[in-house]
Amino acid sequence: MSKIFEAIKQKVAEIDGDVSKFYGGNNAAGSRVRKAMQELKDLAQELRKDVLETKNSRKA
Repeated sequence: MSKIFEAIKQKVAEIDGDVSKFYGGNNAAGSRVRKAMQELKDLAQELRKDVLETKNSRKA
């Protein structure tokens, strides 16, 4: 499995507690969640590129 995908799963697991804290009223946790979500967005983009490159290399 892709290292990028593993990083995405780990990042989601890391912020699980902060999401709960934010919805429990802790606004500082919201900042951490937003930062982590931006990192997830970047990782998702990397994974999309990797999948496309791998798919295209299989055709060649």
